[in-house]
Amino acid sequence: MALDAASSVTIDDPGALIRALIADGWRVIGPRLGDGAIVYDEISGPEDLPRGITDEQEGGHYRLHQGRDGRWFDYVVGPQSWKKWLFPARQKLWSAEKVSDGFKVEAATETWPKTAFFGVRPCDIAAMEVQDRVFGNGEFSDPGYQHRRAETLIVAVQCARSAATCFCASMNTGPRADGGFDIALTELDHGPEGAFLVECGGARGAAILERMETQDARKSHLEAAEAATRNAASTQTRTIAATVPDLLRETLDHPNWEVLAERCLSCANCTLACPTCFCSDVTDINDLTGDHTERWRNWDSCFSVDFSYVHGGPVRRSTKSRYRQWMTHKLSTWHDQFGTSGCVGCGRCIAWCPVGIDITAEAALFAEPSEESGE
Repeated sequence: MALDAASSVTIDDPGALIRALIADGWRVIGPRLGDGAIVYDEISGPEDLPRGITDEQEGGHYRLHQGRDGRWFDYVVGPQSWKKWLFPARQKLWSAEKVSDGFKVEAATETWPKTAFFGVRPCDIAAMEVQDRVFGNGEFSDPGYQHRRAETLIVAVQCARSAATCFCASMNTGPRADGGFDIALTELDHGPEGAFLVECGGARGAAILERMETQDARKSHLEAAEAATRNAASTQTRTIAATVPDLLRETLDHPNWEVLAERCLSCANCTLACPTCFCSDVTDINDLTGDHTERWRNWDSCFSVDFSYVHGGPVRRSTKSRYRQWMTHKLSTWHDQFGTSGCVGCGRCIAWCPVGIDITAEAALFAEPSEESGE
């Protein structure tokens, strides 16, 4: 979709947008440095952003480096996703107190202040939309997730650079988002004047921008923004082919599953870093008196042996069966369940796999003839 000058302006400093959000009462969550990585946490001002930093990513490898001076967003995604905030890793569901005629159960409540996610990448917008299908699934919807999602303003950053692990272009989830945001920024190489193209995605974004000092976007700004994201897409070398969903359905006995199992540590890093994985476990906690109990939901992973435990033992006992379950669900049967792929091409599972397993390379192997099948 071509950029529209009517809904676009320029600003010189993204910090002005952060200050405007905070002045309007928004809690701002954004990228910042933490433990040698880009993490998403509350920020109090533009000085918290990792300006001038870039990243180097490959299979099992992630490093931050000093980048071009003055550039605000030359890094891409780190180990965390916005799932950390919308679908908390540990969440209390309800508690119960013993009363004279049984137990009184109270649903857990939480405070979700007016929140703005600042610096959301297009692949992560796509991931949120995937999780919207998961947690807004009719009678099985999650009201807590839906409330947090509805009350969150999205400030996107269109990608002008791709990491070596990115493959969003092949998944049609980036490097540019055409929607799903309230405001979107594209960092340009125009110098100090009009350094950011700003797209307005809706009424909430417009209300913020109206209180800021902006300039009209010129044709050169729109062309530069489109060129920046096209360049980011052109540098991506990893892909997931459109034929992969059907291939995985037909290759459940492919010998590559055994080869993968020998390398995989079943550590679950890929599922924890993934912005769409949603496996969870539920735990009941009782006090010693038996008068009080609580139910908590915690992140889990299909790589855990006990995740598929039913009476008598786990259904998927081997690493082979667990990796096959994850990959076929993510890239194939997710389409049947939710009408979309479970992968958005962010590359986190590649960078944060301790042994550097590359889902794009492994998916491609299933298209190769199998000696066992004789195909």
